[in-house]
Amino acid sequence: MARRILIALGRLALLLAAVSLAVFVLVDLSPIDPVQANVGQAALLGMSDEKRAALAAHWGADVPWPERYLAWAQALLQGDMGTSLRYNQPVAQVIAERAGNSLVLMGIAWAASGVLGFALGVAAALSRGRLLDRAVRAYCFVLASSPTFWVGLLLLTVFAVMLGWLPLGFSVPAGKAAADVTLADALRHVALPAVTLSLVGVANIALHTRAKAIDVMGSDWFRFARARGLSPARAMARHGLRNLALPAVTLQFAQVAEIFGGSVLVEEVFSYPGLGQAAVTAGLGGDVALLAGIALVSAAIVFAGNLAANLIYGLVDPRLRPAGRARAAARRALAGEGASRG
Repeated sequence: MARRILIALGRLALLLAAVSLAVFVLVDLSPIDPVQANVGQAALLGMSDEKRAALAAHWGADVPWPERYLAWAQALLQGDMGTSLRYNQPVAQVIAERAGNSLVLMGIAWAASGVLGFALGVAAALSRGRLLDRAVRAYCFVLASSPTFWVGLLLLTVFAVMLGWLPLGFSVPAGKAAADVTLADALRHVALPAVTLSLVGVANIALHTRAKAIDVMGSDWFRFARARGLSPARAMARHGLRNLALPAVTLQFAQVAEIFGGSVLVEEVFSYPGLGQAAVTAGLGGDVALLAGIALVSAAIVFAGNLAANLIYGLVDPRLRPAGRARAAARRALAGEGASRG
């Protein structure tokens, strides 16, 4: 167990190093001038050459990216993620203020899409060829090919602009003190972004679950359960859901990366102050310290999702545990030895 933990930590360290290095390289290759992006074109034209040079030196715009990366990495090892140019705050503070909003949004969307997708996939398989199955497949095909931002704009137009049921954006009512914000206010503002991510995330899980459920319904043991008088739904509930759990868990944790990527667009559409919106702001402003910090946090979240999936695999299917694999290999070796003797 300790060896597995050390291997996982080593992979995480390599991943974070590669991600941060890629951020610095891409920002350096970007045509965006951080001084112009943060000061503004009009203000920059009115500055003297000495002032421009002083700002470039202050923000490190005139320093080669390898030197900036090494200085940033050394500070990171000491617990300092740098200072954001756009927000004029420590990067850790900016991330801490916005991570809560993003985690709530992604958590709601992740759980809702997983439960709804699994239920729709099983229901479609049980109704294979009938109206419900055709409706679920049509819904999945349309949503799987629809851009996340387009779905968000559509929901925003219908439910916020035309009907006025939900707010246009932000995470809290505009002009309201933080101490006066209630849970109902926060839920109303997160509703449309979460529904957008959930609707888009349902498609892959539902289609894969449907395909696996159809395979389960064609197995010999499922036919035997049906021969005993069980209805398809009861036979699936008693004997089939466990076989669907492993691929569902696989897809659900694979959705972490997709949901995080989708949240970047959704937060922009709904002006939701989360990590995604901060990442866009940092990218457009050449704020490499903030962009690298958000990239590290996002990579750690995705890595944690994949690691959790690996751990849950062992709980769902004991054959995937290290001890289970060792026993399976021993049984195969004994079977081969017995066959050779025979």
